[in-house]
Amino acid sequence: MARLPRLVIPNQPHHLIQRGVDRQAIFRETEDYVNFLGRLRDAARQFKVAIHGYVLMTNHIHLLATPSDLEGLARMMQWVGRHYVPYFNQKYAREGTLWQGRYRATVIDSERYFMLCSCYIDQNPVRAGITSTPGEYPWSSYLHHVGVKPDPLVTDHALYWALGNTPFDREAAYKEMAEQALTSEQSKQLMDATNKGWPLGSDVFKAKLEKQGAVRVRPARRGRPFKAQPEVAEESAAPAIKK
Repeated sequence: MARLPRLVIPNQPHHLIQRGVDRQAIFRETEDYVNFLGRLRDAARQFKVAIHGYVLMTNHIHLLATPSDLEGLARMMQWVGRHYVPYFNQKYAREGTLWQGRYRATVIDSERYFMLCSCYIDQNPVRAGITSTPGEYPWSSYLHHVGVKPDPLVTDHALYWALGNTPFDREAAYKEMAEQALTSEQSKQLMDATNKGWPLGSDVFKAKLEKQGAVRVRPARRGRPFKAQPEVAEESAAPAIKK
């Protein structure tokens, strides 16, 4: 079965996941993380993609990003791969691809899921058991969001600014949210949508995307499609009676 084309909506946040091939490490040393972040920052600027959140785990990455056009996300990820993979292969004397297929992505309903997705990303090291708090992990956007370390890669979303009238208010509000673990259902909902490529949002949001992009944004029903019976023309001039 041919895979569905990836749904990209300009000026709408997307959650992206890129995994290492066979779950192998894509970062081994501090230099690798720094190199990747530099490549990502250059690519995001070049292809006009706003990065709102990120985490670099040992064998995968998460991004929360808004593209300004249809091609920006794909071009950014391709550009990063073309520059980072040769660096990694040469450094560690390996060959071949570094990624487990193409990256996964889903469109996010900003009002309902943006902050949830941002917190999910920043909480990754805690869920993985690497750290006990998000602030202990240096390779995520958390330290930027709570005001510990400004990150030139991160572009604050309007919903982040809406958390408070001052930087202190916003940082404190985000810290409080990010310290509350997501429920298993919230995490599953986000990951299922991202892995399958279906938008994450309300029925109203999905209907709007369907109308806007003229594409299917939710799974089709299982089984054979319903086939309507052809209407039989009435021989008389009398109107048909609807049951």
